[in-house]
Parts: sequence; structure tokens; C-alpha cells
Amino acid sequence: MSVSTLPRNVPTQYSLSMIQNEARQLVEEGKVNRHQSLYVLCQYIPPREWVCFECELERCDYLLRDQIGDLIPSEDWIND
Repeated sequence: MSVSTLPRNVPTQYSLSMIQNEARQLVEEGKVNRHQSLYVLCQYIPPREWVCFECELERCDYLLRDQIGDLIPSEDWIND
């Protein structure tokens, strides 16, 4: 479930995997790229929820100046 589709009255708990999925989706949609800082993700997270988002990143030892690519694990492609 995308953060933007959550009901407004439900408190959001961010996990690292949820943040990674949200970032991966934004990269795939071309809204951000892997070389931008994590801080640009704040444009896509409601301001009232950004604090929780940022705290989870810091808890997992990510800095807002780190690149989005550092957050999203490399994807392995297998040729058929």
C-alpha cells in the first residue's frame, strides 16, 4: 500500500522495508533517481508523517544526505 493511499485517520508506522518499497516505486516511476539524496523523498511524504519517516531512516543508520540508491538494494536481473 502506498503511503499516499493510507486513510488520514490511521497513524502510520514506517518500517525500513516500507520506506525502501516507497523509494523503489518512486524510482521506477521516474519521479526521483537513485543518485538523489534521501531528503528529496520528503516531497512525496505528507509533512505530518515525515518526522516518523526520518526517524526510521536515522534508526537504521541512514542520513538524509545519503543517496536513494544506498537505500534500495541492487536488483539482480536474470536473462531467460
